Amino acid sequence: MLRFTLRQLEYFVAVGDMGSIALAAEKVNVSSPSISAAINQLEKEYGLPLFVRQHAQGLSLTIAGREMLKQAKVVLHNAEKLVDLAGDISGNVQGPLSIGGLLTFAQVVLPALRASFETLYPDVRVTQHELDQAQIFNKLRRSEIDVAITYDLDLPSDSTFEPIASLPPYAILSDGHPLVGRASVTVQDLLPHKMVLLDLPFSSEYFLSFFGASGEKPIIAERTRDMAVMRSLVANGFGFSIANVRPLNDLSPDGKPLHFVPLDGDARPMNMGLLSTREAHSVNVIRTFIDHCKAEHQSGLVPGLNLD
Repeated sequence: MLRFTLRQLEYFVAVGDMGSIALAAEKVNVSSPSISAAINQLEKEYGLPLFVRQHAQGLSLTIAGREMLKQAKVVLHNAEKLVDLAGDISGNVQGPLSIGGLLTFAQVVLPALRASFETLYPDVRVTQHELDQAQIFNKLRRSEIDVAITYDLDLPSDSTFEPIASLPPYAILSDGHPLVGRASVTVQDLLPHKMVLLDLPFSSEYFLSFFGASGEKPIIAERTRDMAVMRSLVANGFGFSIANVRPLNDLSPDGKPLHFVPLDGDARPMNMGLLSTREAHSVNVIRTFIDHCKAEHQSGLVPGLNLD
């Protein structure tokens, strides 16, 4: 009879992924001695070393440890499916749920959706991750997240996308920008002016595609991967930018005014929605979260998506 627990397997997987007992302890929120004791117990049970201890370099998996890690992840995944099956049978929504949020709007949209969901379903253990589009695709494939709130940008063929809202693009301008005061602007209006590009995978290609039809390129003065930094650069006169989600106020993080002007022309809107694997809808907690997000938007309760 095997004498180890799912908790010990969870600690083993954390160490295998993090390469350090200290980092694993932070990840699963337990003490380092508890992690060490679990690893020692598993090695004793299996009768072989799972890690090579390297002073000042952390732990690295042995060949046997790598194979055991793969199987431990399978066991933990199946255990989670049992929890979800129990929820399906009992009618309860419970178990773990790992949510990804696209960096460009996670700060506006995700916390409110998560809070309202956890209030309705307190037996769900939610974790969230702020990611770019490439990271979202990678983590979904590796089952490191269950579902992601993102845009319909270059979506993988093996995924399922449930649209929530269609979001048109805005030009973001500083208080003293020459284009402030217009009801809308075009790509031709923006071309003579410097641009601050939100330089994230897939997102930057989308923003730059607006200029492709004109045969001209924007004057990119600054690049940043951070939405808040982008707004501050714009507000301080480094150039205009483009985005699809408006914050709840028209101020930059450093308190300066911003102007959001609709972008006219053929620039297609972004569709925001829920991205998951094709198998996700068979999982009760994931299916319930997707339905919850749709209902919240239809009720006008998703921040940043119902502004005029």
